[in-house]
Amino acid sequence: MRKDVRILLVGEPKVGKTSLIMSLVSEEFPNVVPYRAEEITIPADVTPERVPTHIVDYSEAEQTDEQLFQEISKANVICIVYSVNNKKSIEKVTSHWIPLITENTDKDSRVPLILVGNKSDLVEHSSMETILPIMNQYTEIETCVECSAKNLKNISELFYYAQKAVLHPTGPLYCPEKKDMKPLCVKALTRIFKVSDLDNDGVLNDTELNFFQRTCFNTPLEPQALEDVKNVVRKNLSEGVCDSGLTLNGFLFLHTLFIQRGRHETTWTVLRRFGYDDDLELNQDYLFPPLKIPPDCTTELNHNAYLFLQSVFDKHDKDRDCALSPEELRDLFDVFPYMPWGPDVNNTVCTNDQGWITYQGYLSQWTLTTYLDVQRCLEYLGYLGYSIIAEQESQASGITVTRDKKIDLQKKQTQRSVFRCNVFGDIGSGKSGLLQAFVGRNLMCQKTIREEHRSYYAISTTYVYGQEKYLLLHEVFPDFDYLSDADMACDVICLVYDVSNPYSFEYCTKVFKQYFIDSKIPCMMIAAKSDLPEIKQIYGCSPLEFCRRHKMPPPQSFTCNTVAAPSRDIYTKLTTMAMYPHVSQADLKSSTFWLRMSVGATVFAVLGFAMYRVLLKPR
Repeated sequence: MRKDVRILLVGEPKVGKTSLIMSLVSEEFPNVVPYRAEEITIPADVTPERVPTHIVDYSEAEQTDEQLFQEISKANVICIVYSVNNKKSIEKVTSHWIPLITENTDKDSRVPLILVGNKSDLVEHSSMETILPIMNQYTEIETCVECSAKNLKNISELFYYAQKAVLHPTGPLYCPEKKDMKPLCVKALTRIFKVSDLDNDGVLNDTELNFFQRTCFNTPLEPQALEDVKNVVRKNLSEGVCDSGLTLNGFLFLHTLFIQRGRHETTWTVLRRFGYDDDLELNQDYLFPPLKIPPDCTTELNHNAYLFLQSVFDKHDKDRDCALSPEELRDLFDVFPYMPWGPDVNNTVCTNDQGWITYQGYLSQWTLTTYLDVQRCLEYLGYLGYSIIAEQESQASGITVTRDKKIDLQKKQTQRSVFRCNVFGDIGSGKSGLLQAFVGRNLMCQKTIREEHRSYYAISTTYVYGQEKYLLLHEVFPDFDYLSDADMACDVICLVYDVSNPYSFEYCTKVFKQYFIDSKIPCMMIAAKSDLPEIKQIYGCSPLEFCRRHKMPPPQSFTCNTVAAPSRDIYTKLTTMAMYPHVSQADLKSSTFWLRMSVGATVFAVLGFAMYRVLLKPR
């Protein structure tokens, strides 16, 4: 909403423009009227809409055409004043003033007009019969007010309507010719309805209507008032109420009624509460609230955000199979202006046997977006109405900014829940297989993935000492000239070589020596495709000896060529190294250390799955 309103009064000489302003300010008709009143500012605390209002007078005798044009360009609303007892001043509205204003305003930003019939005290008849055809001809005319500066009739109302025309304009909402709401308004209100339909049953029940009412107007509706609203809809629209709840058509009808009855401030209050600006686009301040992220810090979803996203999942998982079908996913993202998740997402997170994103995969993708592009995450949460449904100040309240990694290293502990592993390896070394195995796909499943749907990320959960953590794997392109900051800014490095290719290991050594030999980032060597016969690597020393020299854990054998889902042990090890980069290399090489981690991970994974099944039963 605008922070102030600038009202300009124009019209023929002697129609009473200056008298109207002076009568408003002094609350009495002036004995002496100057050619032109000075610009006045009405403070916010004395205006109905609590917005500072500037009122500007125009005098043909004192101002040039150029000054008039400048004032027109600066005005938020223009009052064209005519005298109800002067036909010539009425004719000038269409023959002179409206064309002049049109020529001197931006065609893309429509300036609302108010027709003001002054000196109503001098006649017994109304000018509305003459004015109505003009109002029907020009859609930019918001309303017409007949008033009297002498009798103080409708003076306050005139300036209230002018202020209202700026703050709550009819133009973006309603088409007078069609007597219906405009498509953009319908689209915005449809999103609002769907966000407010908390159980996704297609109607707003009394609980949802009360929450909506409290959210927008800070007060619930009494039961009788709720019933009265529904009765109004029932009488006018047969499909407006269903199962004692308000349908989408009923919701839209109600707002059409508000607008037609001149109560469009009600509709604007709703639209603005849900983040819309004057052009019925979601406000950038709403979608992207300020969030300060210091260097070496990462972003994660907090508990409240996960609870909200879980409720969104439950709302759209209609068949309660703990996965989102393509139709359910489209329904979930119907409140977005575009489909945010492409086919690559299905190859980034866990899916079921049908290839549908599971509950775990859904939360994992949100975690990935938050970590890699928190601004995009804020935008997405805005579309879903997080701040409204979760009753938070903004989406930023759902984000945790972690502390500097250097502090974690100093304290030898971390509170982070998401860890990034960058995966390096030559072409054909098995990097993609490592990523896809993490989300449960063996080699046979991986062969069905289309190249255009391939993902260079994989994310899922692992358990370290009973703590559930997210591990994010990122496959780095092998033909890089240099590593970007993002490629360097990770928690653990994974160097993958193909045991069946004698030249594969050398690539890993070059990457390690060039970028990570002096780094504090822990590194792990992966001997991929371990189901194939191992061939001696053409390098100065064996992979085991290389790792020993550089104080790395011994190479970890890995294959995704399995009948069932590949083993997840290696991902637990990577997460552990990311969580505890200060752990000595002797511990990392200890089989007892890894056995302890694996047993812990297995126990908590089983317990976690059992608890998950119990929690799902009510769903």
